[in-house]
Amino acid sequence: MADPIHFNKARYLMSAPTLALCPPETGVEVCFAGRSNAGKSSAINTLTRNGKLARTSKTPGRTQMINFFTLGDPDLRLVDLPGYGFAKVPLAMKREWDKNMGEYLQERQSLVGMVLLMDVRHPMQEFDSTMINWAVDADMPVHILLTKADKLKRGPAQSTLLAIRKHLKDAQVDDLVSVQLFSSLKRDGLDQLNQVLQGWMQVPPSDSDPNAIDNHSQ
Repeated sequence: MADPIHFNKARYLMSAPTLALCPPETGVEVCFAGRSNAGKSSAINTLTRNGKLARTSKTPGRTQMINFFTLGDPDLRLVDLPGYGFAKVPLAMKREWDKNMGEYLQERQSLVGMVLLMDVRHPMQEFDSTMINWAVDADMPVHILLTKADKLKRGPAQSTLLAIRKHLKDAQVDDLVSVQLFSSLKRDGLDQLNQVLQGWMQVPPSDSDPNAIDNHSQ
């Protein structure tokens, strides 16, 4: 059994404006995506127990690059994608972001999953559906975090969660797309997120060790 991944070892690696300038496609990485006000940076900081790792800002859309963080091993990475939606930037720049994100999600070979963050009070906006469709087309798993769950009482929050699950089932994508409630402020849902990421990012020995026996060839 592989050793657990320690997200508190996360360190900044580099930022890239385009797919071509991203790090080599070795190992595995998970990306975090979401509208500019969905609490993406806060969730990354909560997961890694580092309040300064991903920049947080009261101005939505401050993150304009694809940001890479290693997890104590250069072949294990978290990726913070540019926020989308409310960013007050020129339309040409916004289109360039969309192009770069589309290429990254559909062409990046080391990408094994996407964490998609939505404000629990405003889920499943048009951009969210686009991201899910891109991922499903690439046969890549998605885990939705309904963030800021502390902003709602338990009943309404649970109702939203159940409604999203029904939507995913009706769209026949629930085999690839999962969803949970999450609060960075109260750290609610952190264990569930950690469990999902541990499952996605465990590298089989045959992939990480060239001398390991490949059971599929036996």
